[in-house]
Amino acid sequence: MQGRHHLSPRRLVRRFAPGLGRARGSGFVRPFAKPGRAPWRAARHIGTLGRLGDLEARLARSPSEIRRSQGLRYHVFYEEMAAIADEETYQRRRDADPYDLICDHLLVLDHAVPRRPFLRSKPEIVGTYRLLRQEIAEINGGFYSAGEYDVGSLVARYPHLRFLELGRSCVLKPYRDKRTVELLWHGIWSYVLMHGMDVMIGCASIPGTDPDKLALPLSFLHHNALAPEEWRVRAVEERYVEMNRMAADEIDAKAALRQLPPLIKGYLRLGGYIGEGAVVDYQFGTTDILIILPVSALNPRYVDHFGNDASRFAAPAPPSGRRRFVPLRRNLT
Repeated sequence: MQGRHHLSPRRLVRRFAPGLGRARGSGFVRPFAKPGRAPWRAARHIGTLGRLGDLEARLARSPSEIRRSQGLRYHVFYEEMAAIADEETYQRRRDADPYDLICDHLLVLDHAVPRRPFLRSKPEIVGTYRLLRQEIAEINGGFYSAGEYDVGSLVARYPHLRFLELGRSCVLKPYRDKRTVELLWHGIWSYVLMHGMDVMIGCASIPGTDPDKLALPLSFLHHNALAPEEWRVRAVEERYVEMNRMAADEIDAKAALRQLPPLIKGYLRLGGYIGEGAVVDYQFGTTDILIILPVSALNPRYVDHFGNDASRFAAPAPPSGRRRFVPLRRNLT
């Protein structure tokens, strides 16, 4: 008899993404081309990726945790922001798509939650990031961002490098501070080292769907952060929106930076580049840009901050019998 913790791929599909089919702007996503290696199963043996007081960063280890992260995403994207829910999303109160089945889900959990009478206390999920490795994407229909940008040409350009896609980033409002963001990035850095990733890519969003009203931040990014030719990726033609809407000498840089979301400014500080052209996403009420962040281009200040071996916020030694992740050391100097 099949135990409740050994769900078949078919049952997982029904729990996470009923009506599985074509994701927005992409081809068909086949859930779990290798069902025995579903990401959350593989993550079960990986311990804490970072700890700051009561906050912990680690990967989701169960379908239940992924559903809870989808609930956080729904709250932020659909209730706080301007995303438009279809009937199924509205009824379930979860932001879910087929890619959730093939991604790792980085979580920040708050362990300082009040105990519930007669119930087992669970830490609250207060932040999340979705992580998709190249080798998993390639056997499951490609990267999510390929629906907006020609990322396939970039991957083909660097066959010797390993790509990691970041997406669906969000943090619960009371936790949008330096500690939570640092812990998320410490978790990502640990994951990059653990899997030997070389390049991070992903779509980041600016609120609003009228490019003319976003002329200042889009033009600022075009003139100041456009990827060099060897890393440049263009938005797909049918969705391409011109970012060069103002001359460079007309741009008020301080005003432009004030209009950029903290996440995009964080990517720029880390050393990230911007793809060519923007894409309007009417479902989420945003205008998207592509971030390209080679590990070799990371700002040394941030590598030093988190540690060459991701030791900055390393968790204390676990009790006997429990495993803790020790990242693979890589020479980045």
